[in-house]
Amino acid sequence: MSTEYQVGDMTIHRIVEQEVGTRPAFQFLAGLEPELLEENRHWLEPIALLTGTNDFVFCFQSYVVKTPHHNVLIDSCIGNHKSRPLRAGWHLKNDDHYMNALAKANLRVEDIDYVMCTHLHTDHVGWNTKLENGKWMPTFPNARYLISKNELDYWTYQHAKTPIDAFSDSVLPIIEQNKADLVSSSHVLSEHMRLLPTPGHTIDHFAVVLGKGVDHAVMTGDLIHSPLQARYPNLCASVDYDHPQATKTRIDFLERFCDSQSLCCTAHFPAPSVGRLSRWGKGYRFTPE
Repeated sequence: MSTEYQVGDMTIHRIVEQEVGTRPAFQFLAGLEPELLEENRHWLEPIALLTGTNDFVFCFQSYVVKTPHHNVLIDSCIGNHKSRPLRAGWHLKNDDHYMNALAKANLRVEDIDYVMCTHLHTDHVGWNTKLENGKWMPTFPNARYLISKNELDYWTYQHAKTPIDAFSDSVLPIIEQNKADLVSSSHVLSEHMRLLPTPGHTIDHFAVVLGKGVDHAVMTGDLIHSPLQARYPNLCASVDYDHPQATKTRIDFLERFCDSQSLCCTAHFPAPSVGRLSRWGKGYRFTPE
């Protein structure tokens, strides 16, 4: 199964931390009815739905894009040594899967020029930092971390009301050590890479579009979590910040990239996680590459 894709003059690498996780379908997708899941079980199983269960299969990963000028990491996944007591598979995790995946892509942490945070949820910021002598330090010492200013402002306010572990250990150290560039969700990094505002899952979530003059590829972040949401884009993740906005964002996104040559790189679809979008009745189909 490929973890490397060539688009234009860029190379995309999947950096997988956890290949198979599960989420209970009826808890995860708001309004999902048993009849709808059963109607679609035949094509969801065994890749996107664990056979004989009602559990979606998820992948947890980053992407690294090698452009002619930069190495850019999009979303830094789960991380090691982080206190996540509500997630058994993440809590105080200590393994070498992520770093081995980076090495397989012929990358060291020193080689990353930019880290893009599509949003500031726990499983997208974990490797922003690593534990060194009891202190959280930037994992990628030469990188600038691109964070939406509006997203940061929102989570700073939430954290002040109720402390958030992931914000404390994976976001604040980046800010405090002056490693962050606060940007708008429509920021243009270079002629090869630009942000696309995709709010709804969080207040100022963004996707990342790749290509010089064309849309060769797009990183979705968490605007979509399961292939079932492509066929039925009105299905929202229960944790989405704004369900009506998330639905509109998802439909607009799917319509824009449907039947195009753009490679769609999802954050949580099961491996290979990368594919193309096409029409499927009143919805859309994700076909893995």
